[in-house]
Amino acid sequence: MKPAKRGKPLLMRVVFGSAIYLAVVAFALGQGDGPSVKNLRQAVISPDGTHVAWVEPTTTGGGGSAIYVQDLKSSSLQPQRISAAGEDAAAHEGDACWSPDSKQLAFLSDAGGNDQSELYVAHLGGGTARKLTSLKGFLADPVWAPDGKTIAILFTENAPRAAGPLMPMTPETGVVDSKVYEQRLITVEVASGNVRQLSPADMYVYEYDWSPDSKSFALIAAHGEGDSNWYVAQIYTLGATGGEPHPVYKPRLQIAEPRWSPDGKSIAFIEGLMSDEGSTGGDIYVVPAGGGNARNVTPGIAASPNRIFWAAADKILFTENIDGQSGVATVDLASGKTSQVWSGGESLSISLSADQATSAVIRSSSERPGEIWVGSIGSWKQLTHYNDAVRPDWGEMKSLHWTSDGMRIQGWLMYPKDYDPGRRYPIVVVVHGGPAAAVRPSWPARGFNLDSLSTKGYFVLYPNPRGSFGQGEKFTEGNVKDFGYGDFRDILAGVDEVVKTLPVDDQRVGIFGWSYGGYMTMWAVTQTHRFRAAVAGAGLSNWQSYYGENDIDEWMIPYFGASVYDDPAVYAKSSPMTFIKNVKTPTLILVGERDGEVPEPQSREFWHALKSLGVETQFVVYEGEGHSIRKPEHQRDIMERLVGWFDRYLNPGSAQH
Repeated sequence: MKPAKRGKPLLMRVVFGSAIYLAVVAFALGQGDGPSVKNLRQAVISPDGTHVAWVEPTTTGGGGSAIYVQDLKSSSLQPQRISAAGEDAAAHEGDACWSPDSKQLAFLSDAGGNDQSELYVAHLGGGTARKLTSLKGFLADPVWAPDGKTIAILFTENAPRAAGPLMPMTPETGVVDSKVYEQRLITVEVASGNVRQLSPADMYVYEYDWSPDSKSFALIAAHGEGDSNWYVAQIYTLGATGGEPHPVYKPRLQIAEPRWSPDGKSIAFIEGLMSDEGSTGGDIYVVPAGGGNARNVTPGIAASPNRIFWAAADKILFTENIDGQSGVATVDLASGKTSQVWSGGESLSISLSADQATSAVIRSSSERPGEIWVGSIGSWKQLTHYNDAVRPDWGEMKSLHWTSDGMRIQGWLMYPKDYDPGRRYPIVVVVHGGPAAAVRPSWPARGFNLDSLSTKGYFVLYPNPRGSFGQGEKFTEGNVKDFGYGDFRDILAGVDEVVKTLPVDDQRVGIFGWSYGGYMTMWAVTQTHRFRAAVAGAGLSNWQSYYGENDIDEWMIPYFGASVYDDPAVYAKSSPMTFIKNVKTPTLILVGERDGEVPEPQSREFWHALKSLGVETQFVVYEGEGHSIRKPEHQRDIMERLVGWFDRYLNPGSAQH
């Protein structure tokens, strides 16, 4: 399902998963990620490669975020803060983007108050940031025109919440209408601040890119409601003065990352089976800018490209999820040859200078928090040192491979802290959301600070079963019309591999997941009694009732082949409720009160059945929360309950020599 934005306007667009992707993103708490860790985000290098800007949390004035810029020519200088607020004032600032001449930085800030973000521009030479807009609604993704005269931005006028299905849904009472708040493309003239709304009032724009001559845009857009229609969005072009969008390409599946070629003749994009907007993976395609046949330039690649950059008119550089790792590669459009530039077992976000000779990256792994590194790709040197003294409070994390149904499956295994091969340990399987997503090492290794399970004496297995990114598009499509079958066999085979090769007690196995992982947890306890304890977060218990309850039903068609009204049987065969009387496993059930991706009734239906059947269970609904749990007190409560549940039934303290 899809990504998000809602509630208080966010400065940085949250584009993780949704009804089946959300792999409990960024819910980091507790031992490994305490106040000594500075969580950096959005490192962007200037086009000329001389400066890097980034966003970091502030510690004064009640919290917020701030933008800092480092001059790479004078690394001895302290970073300069770029802000619309005073030095000690609290504001949420981010979404920084460079002007083409590298002399100015545009960004969003709510320094003006009322939780309303506006667009500002600051000169590197100093002085007060200049406010360009006075709008009411949600702003996201500012990008300068190549000629430097205007800035484009996505704007949802009068939005009652930040857009996207991860945030809490607006409560509905009385007559429920179909009012849609469209995210539109607007431009802001830098000299005057004049605002022009470009895209039609009935069209929702998800992503865009400027043409190299600054006269047009490539759009990923759809008419109608935003959250659900991302799954059927198309590529359009639109003139920089507005008018009617010109349709360019109607995809078979989902699309992302529209990027105009340097010569203006083509548009590249990623197309694939994506369960969530913002969780990108697929093959790279190129289509003529005027329309026509799109060509797959990475057919059969054993990886999932997720970001693309034109290196030349005949060459594309891309980042990828590859076998559970991050990678950077290139593809030659004439020959179709792909070349690996770099890969590593960490999470990586990258920004490139105009000539692509220099890049800025934020590198994070299970062993070290994120820091900014700068240099040519693969030859980066560390720029920031905020977290050098921080050490993980959990065990080692290793990549693991096993075979299932003749396929090679990859996952990550976290060892217990202070691992002793002479002892036997319990294990918890953590299934990621999506399903079109994948686990890669990061700090902490997963959300909700699940690494604390390692600290308490558990092995933790993070499988990437079929349906995940990282092994190519055929693998990602491997669970179409097959939820709960092949993917679940892959997970069980991973448990078998760990039990066979390491001192793991097969009588003390637990399972946890959120979103798709929550569904897989509910499914698991209906299919086997192997799991002695389970925790299902935002789980999906009944595909048939879910179809009419969720906020993004279009995501289901590519996976099930038809709507539930046309083929109810294909939904029933994968529904945990179909097999509910098999459950014996004690199951903790957690959900946000206003979850639109996987609505609360899905969890309630499962809990009600377990209670009626006499299965030990507990049901917790978090007030005001959506699919993404945001309040720190709720995050802590979830982790405490989760660990307590597994401690109760898996008893890690009884590890024996």
